[in-house]
Amino acid sequence: MTAAGTPNVDWHTINVEIPLASNKHALIVKQVIEVDAELQPHAVKRELVVQDEKLIATFHTLTVRLARLTLNAFLENVDLVVRTIEVFGPDDSNSDKRTS
Repeated sequence: MTAAGTPNVDWHTINVEIPLASNKHALIVKQVIEVDAELQPHAVKRELVVQDEKLIATFHTLTVRLARLTLNAFLENVDLVVRTIEVFGPDDSNSDKRTS
């Protein structure tokens, strides 16, 4: 069996580290994204972890094409959440500047 749990299958692995403004922002992005399950759970395995102010994503996919599509969709989702935090959320690093 492979690490992803399927016998005799060569999985493609992608690791991505995304630096964010703070640990709080990294946790928010993780929580928002992990709510949605993968559309093809038999072919794509995802793990999201927060370390300090980084969101670390690991994907295991059955094909290179799925790796590309999965990573692209993930990055689009991260971009959307980050832009939403910028517009509606407090900026942890510049919270004093907003009140002045």
